[in-house]
Amino acid sequence: MRLIILLSFALTAFALPSSAQTTLTSRDSIKVFYDSLFHLMETEFLNKNEINWQSLREDTERNLDHHENFQSSLQEINNLFERAKASHCQVFYQDKSYSTLKQEPSEEDFSEQWIKKYAAYEDGKFEVKLLDDKYAYIFLPGWNFEDISEESIHQKAQPLYDQLNALKQQHAIEGWMIDLRLNFGGNVYPMLLGLYDLLGNGEVWGSLNPEGQLINNIRLINGTYLDNNQMTSYIIPDGERVAASKVAIVMSSVTASSGEIVAMSFKGRKNTIFIGQDTYGATTSNDKRDLPFGAFMALTTGIDCDRNQNTYESIKPDVSVLKGDNFDKLMEDENIIEAIKYFKGK
Repeated sequence: MRLIILLSFALTAFALPSSAQTTLTSRDSIKVFYDSLFHLMETEFLNKNEINWQSLREDTERNLDHHENFQSSLQEINNLFERAKASHCQVFYQDKSYSTLKQEPSEEDFSEQWIKKYAAYEDGKFEVKLLDDKYAYIFLPGWNFEDISEESIHQKAQPLYDQLNALKQQHAIEGWMIDLRLNFGGNVYPMLLGLYDLLGNGEVWGSLNPEGQLINNIRLINGTYLDNNQMTSYIIPDGERVAASKVAIVMSSVTASSGEIVAMSFKGRKNTIFIGQDTYGATTSNDKRDLPFGAFMALTTGIDCDRNQNTYESIKPDVSVLKGDNFDKLMEDENIIEAIKYFKGK
């Protein structure tokens, strides 16, 4: 079973123009591409000052000499990222990705129910359910899409918000569960906008530079998503918020990237518990940067932090649960059982 950890921004697929490399030899193309990649890494990568770039560049160039064409040369990206400890960086080219963010989980790592749910996984297909007539359950997987315009994000976020709002309006909800066990990453905007009623107005997360200075401040204000005071997108809120309600965040060892940002956004919030396992540990911020020939990369430029500027190598649970999954019968799921105990004050 192959599991690929995705990234915390929307990924847009690019096709290589047919004439893009017709005037370049394979050696030329390789040089142009890697010169650009190294320039981005040397000038903008979060840990750029910790790398001996001359040595890394010389070693990479020697390795590139063994590749006969541009496509083959892209295999060296993984080695470059591993040497630079760029574990959250990723390059995309012609529907393929290159990074160190791949792992091969065995059936020993996950329950039979988790594997069954993963087999039926659909990116962005969230679920909202009412359990025992009084508990709200939100299954929130990774969410990737190409169009990251304000209106596109709104169209993704509003249905999630509306379904949560319907539960809020129609039932006396005694606790909210947000299930991130299969949230491998993607675009965090619709996730947090959809959860606006639970997060309320104010700062929710941000990113820091290596010196610990805040470089991105993310707030939700009246249904708008503000990144350093610039509106990214919005939802149309309805009715009173439930930002003081009890919330249980359910996590797994592959909750990653934007999935971890969702969990982190609830850090510092009152009446919140974290249940499950330590998350994956991709708690850094990525920005999209273009590369030659239609490729692009997710470049790590910041360290994720919560609303109080605390950082985390991974998000740790308050209550640990291992292989207690039961997606078929949620009321028998050990994570859900622990959440209900918390809602009942036990």
